[in-house]
Amino acid sequence: MRHLRPRELQQHLEQAKESPLLLDVREPWEYQTVRLEGSVLVPMRTVPTVMDAWAHERQIVVICHHGVRSQQVAHYLEMNGFTDVINLSGGIDAWAREVDPSMPLY
Repeated sequence: MRHLRPRELQQHLEQAKESPLLLDVREPWEYQTVRLEGSVLVPMRTVPTVMDAWAHERQIVVICHHGVRSQQVAHYLEMNGFTDVINLSGGIDAWAREVDPSMPLY
């Protein structure tokens, strides 16, 4: 698993040839409060029930509030055969502080 800070991820997304799956593993109320455009909400507890629908070689960027839940999910995905997993270090909170200060904090 790779760990990217918000600005590193922003640059990575701008240069990506294919759009990665932006997997937001927070709860619905958190996602409704603030989210990255193009992200998909799959609360952490539901990841095991839906991950079989994803290609194991597709790049997945895992997002949460501060980067802890996303790191756990990223590790879980790797343990289940996913080969290109990125954790957003610092989470959506760091993204709002470092990349887009117009985003609400909670």
